[in-house]
Amino acid sequence: MAMENSRKKWLGLLLPLALFICINIVAFFPTVVERYYSSGIYTYISILLRLLFGWLPFSMGDILYSLAVIWLIIRLWKTLKAIITKKVTGQSFLASLRRTLAVVLWVNVFFYSLWGLNYDRLGIAYQLKLDRVEYNTADLQQLTTSLIEQVNSTRLSLGDSVAYPGNKEMFGMAVQSYKKAQQKFSFLDYRATSVKSSMWGWLGNYTGFLGYYNPFSAEAQVNTTVPRFVIPFTVCHEIGHQLGYGSEDEANFSGYLAATASADERFRYSAYFDLFSYANRELFYKDSAAARANYKMLDTLVRKDVQEYKRFILKHENDIEPLITLIYGKYLEANNQPNGLKTYNEVVGWLIAYRKKYGDL
Repeated sequence: MAMENSRKKWLGLLLPLALFICINIVAFFPTVVERYYSSGIYTYISILLRLLFGWLPFSMGDILYSLAVIWLIIRLWKTLKAIITKKVTGQSFLASLRRTLAVVLWVNVFFYSLWGLNYDRLGIAYQLKLDRVEYNTADLQQLTTSLIEQVNSTRLSLGDSVAYPGNKEMFGMAVQSYKKAQQKFSFLDYRATSVKSSMWGWLGNYTGFLGYYNPFSAEAQVNTTVPRFVIPFTVCHEIGHQLGYGSEDEANFSGYLAATASADERFRYSAYFDLFSYANRELFYKDSAAARANYKMLDTLVRKDVQEYKRFILKHENDIEPLITLIYGKYLEANNQPNGLKTYNEVVGWLIAYRKKYGDL
């Protein structure tokens, strides 16, 4: 009887395993993912989740993550205790393995069903009819020169001292930025808003995150403990994830389209500041002298912000962050972003491709 019950429990893995296999098969067909999932099923899933959790004054996603961490710690402690007291048997080991497999499979099924399939869509390049272009040093220099003009002019218009609104108001301004951008780019239609400050922002300063998307609650989480001029673009980036842009370069590009469409100079400055950093970093790899020369062309106020952000990062440097960065890079590689963390920089390629086809934004 015990053996029969054990066999039935193992058969219980067949459903999540079958769903996991089906999802991975679908992922091989980006056109199907784009048409039926990202532009279809996912839009309803995300809106429903944002309606369910968006009204809460706290982050449901952060609470779920916290409970998951507590559960993992308890499981690890019980496992170590069983090993130390030599209570591990062949039967208990198999039972534990079965439960672990079930949890891993179901988490994967929910993750990719609720959002993860967006990693395999055609994406914003398809929507804008853009092709990836091979860009050279001259293209980068032309782009950085344009961004220098924009970042300098927006920063100068803000004056020496810039007052930023509270977090809730800033989140609302990001929503308005998307509404304005939608007038030109219909696919940036953002409904049922849900943007919140991360409960773990202080931890993000030591692990290197500015924001993240929670696929189980559809909330956009923003680290609001960083220098204020960084936050507007970060919010727009995270909303990009909410709209189904899984890859970091596309979330960056959708965030750029929205932030630069904003009526607020602080949002435009935040976007130009971020994109200049990406573009000049790419130029540095090809022509370090030109990149250094570009930095000297930045207005004094912009350079002051650059130094403030550098001091903030240096203040929070630690031995754990490189490990977290490595793990996240591998996660991106496993999800259709072979360049890992460098995927963020690939927004530069999309911006150059857009400018070559349509001109400046």
